[in-house]
Amino acid sequence: MPVYHAPTKDMLFVLDEVLKTAEAGIEGYEDLDRETLQAILDEAGKLAENVLAPLNKVGDEQGCSLENGVVRTPEGFREAFDQMRDGGWTALDCDPEYGGQGLPYLVSTAVGEMFSSANMAFNMYPGLTHGAYNAIHAHGSAEQKATYLPKMVTCEWGGTMNLTEPHCGTDLGLIRTKAEPQDDGSYKITGNKIWISAGEHDMCDNIIHLVLAKIPGGPDGIKGISLFIVPKFLVNEDGSLGERNALSCGGLEEKMGIHGNATCVMNYDGAKGFLIGEMHKGMRAMFTMMNEARLGVGLQGYAQGEVAYQNALGFARDRLQGRDVTGVKNPEGPADPIIVHPDVRRNLMHQKSFVEGARAFTFWGASMIDRAHRNEDAAAEGLISLLTPVIKGFLTDKGFDTAVLAQQTLGGSGFTREWGLEQFVRDARITMIYEGTNGIQSLDLVGRKLGQDGGKHVMAFFDMVKDFIKETKGQDEAFDRDFLDPLKLASKDLQQAGMYFMQNGMKNPNNALSGSYDFMHLFGHVCLGLMWAKMGLAAKAAIEGGASDDFYAAKLATGRYYMARQLPATAMHLKRIESGAETVMELDAANF
Repeated sequence: MPVYHAPTKDMLFVLDEVLKTAEAGIEGYEDLDRETLQAILDEAGKLAENVLAPLNKVGDEQGCSLENGVVRTPEGFREAFDQMRDGGWTALDCDPEYGGQGLPYLVSTAVGEMFSSANMAFNMYPGLTHGAYNAIHAHGSAEQKATYLPKMVTCEWGGTMNLTEPHCGTDLGLIRTKAEPQDDGSYKITGNKIWISAGEHDMCDNIIHLVLAKIPGGPDGIKGISLFIVPKFLVNEDGSLGERNALSCGGLEEKMGIHGNATCVMNYDGAKGFLIGEMHKGMRAMFTMMNEARLGVGLQGYAQGEVAYQNALGFARDRLQGRDVTGVKNPEGPADPIIVHPDVRRNLMHQKSFVEGARAFTFWGASMIDRAHRNEDAAAEGLISLLTPVIKGFLTDKGFDTAVLAQQTLGGSGFTREWGLEQFVRDARITMIYEGTNGIQSLDLVGRKLGQDGGKHVMAFFDMVKDFIKETKGQDEAFDRDFLDPLKLASKDLQQAGMYFMQNGMKNPNNALSGSYDFMHLFGHVCLGLMWAKMGLAAKAAIEGGASDDFYAAKLATGRYYMARQLPATAMHLKRIESGAETVMELDAANF
């Protein structure tokens, strides 16, 4: 049976010592002192370890079932959902006007990591509700907010987003779902949506679907898409639930992983819907959900890597096999634990250095979202917009790789269900696909985000790295050699790749697009390199300040590993980018 231990000490290190949350100058952060953060993380960790994690295997084995139009969730899910609601965990960063606690998004992100590691499929239910809440909060009318948000904050009512249809995925301009205007100001929604996570289940009294549809007579393509609130049960003027709407779950997808989450086919048969935001501006409102969702999916990627790593580490410490080539380490036993072997160490260090770097990167991204929203900081908005596809694409690719490496650590045991590693691999796989496949993320990064606002956001990132190195360099020769010099080289690789796109992309767009995936990974490595340099600096300061805890020495050692063994991948990605599109596009389609 796999285990999960909330990594609260590591989280607190990032929040308090690296990001220095209370001193960050972001509205609301001044209340996030170390004691407050510790208390929140400890309580969330208890829920994750004691309630959610034990249900992860249950959810995987039982899955969801569709009975007479009602989806039944796995045993224990409903009771766990009640505990999450009763503890106020669904309302952490929601608006106090609608019953939320008003805490920063960063806090919700840290808590969300623990819940996702413990039980990713379960945590998708409140996660999707939170996304729908955000869209209504940002674009809904005062009446819509008053009607729906209080119950969504508490997760008495769930929420979804309905984009994909059977004939189209990413190209949403092809959707066929219709929204016909009615005399009472509502719309009649007719169509079919697929892959709707949490589309139907038995844990909430109502489910508020946000549905993309086209109003007849509107523009073609995505310019003609509008967004609608389509509740499972209509809501009366007094807030009570009325009649069942004309929508239903037509089936459940049989999936590789996340069995505990209901992935539904949703049928809308003239269901009553209500326009949210402006007519034909549905994509703008939907992206309010999707941008946060993409950061959340990046988090899911490394969160699965975290729990997989924990179980791989436990196995490596206990499993006896072979002897250390430098001398026996377990003379009382028939063999040494496999953690003594260099290749097992390499495997574990790869996992550890990625997960800890990814956590810092994601928390930093969440703090930028808070800075953008709470301080109305346009520069922070631009930077997180640039980095969102990197967070989503790079962290989910590497999170899946980490889960596979953890599985490999267990050898044959990792291939069996008993140990749980194969579930982490299966669950992590979806993160590379939904909320926009990682190929789409890379195209968004290179095709849109890189040149956004004249390229000022990527230039701001380069300046940030350059300034950090300049301000830090010269204080410690070893730190410069181990952290700053590798970061400088990697950053130069990233800048050179950007220059290649500028010089060659206009002549042949395929030169840029064929290198976009490598650019996303190159960018991701530089971001984790920056995070490790910042974490290394914080650990060094703690040691110099008298901290005797091995935790800080381990941080420096892990950071040195990343800088020496993972960050040099930027040179490989640059080489691939500069090879251009010729070898990628040379083969005729018929010859594949």
